[in-house]
Amino acid sequence: MNGKGPRMPEGCSIVACGTLRREMRRLAETGFLDGDRLVFAAPGLHEWPEMLKEQLTQQLEKARSGGGRVIVVYGEKCYLDTTTGMDTDGLLGRFGRGVGRVRAKNCVDMLAGAEERSRLANEAKVYWLTPGWLEYWTFIFKDWDAAKANETFPAHDRAILLDALGYYDNLSQTDPERILRICDWMRLQIAPQAISLERLRALLLDSAQRLGTAP
Repeated sequence: MNGKGPRMPEGCSIVACGTLRREMRRLAETGFLDGDRLVFAAPGLHEWPEMLKEQLTQQLEKARSGGGRVIVVYGEKCYLDTTTGMDTDGLLGRFGRGVGRVRAKNCVDMLAGAEERSRLANEAKVYWLTPGWLEYWTFIFKDWDAAKANETFPAHDRAILLDALGYYDNLSQTDPERILRICDWMRLQIAPQAISLERLRALLLDSAQRLGTAP
């Protein structure tokens, strides 16, 4: 990605999950979006809906204070109140017009769509990962015990890391023990898969257009 082509319109703020901090910062570095109008909630808060609701609300209010429209980089089920059934869109609906969410199910879907994942999986049952999941692994899974891990991860054939940043190669050189610890806990091997950020770019541009902020 070289920064050429369409870019996000001026005056459009973005509130994103911290799990995608590296990918969003890379898009800012290329000039695709304004890094000064990019804010994050903590990574992995889907495990704690009330914390996610509080942080997402705070960051949305911060983004709205600068004027303009706001794009939310969260999946439809990243926030789910099991008591009321309210999902991410229900929460965002409280902010009225001018706030929109990328059309994706979760962060994995933002990096690789269903068709691409099907091709990469090649009929295997895959546990999908992004760099942010490895970076914040200890925090995201801090409340998981061995029984829950053994029930979840070994039900898959393998794990694939969707890597648009060369994160895995760097981690394998700087902290290979971290990869081994995660693999041992998952009881799965992690295979890195190089991808581009084109799908994420397209989702953000689509959101801007739907909000009426496209140039």
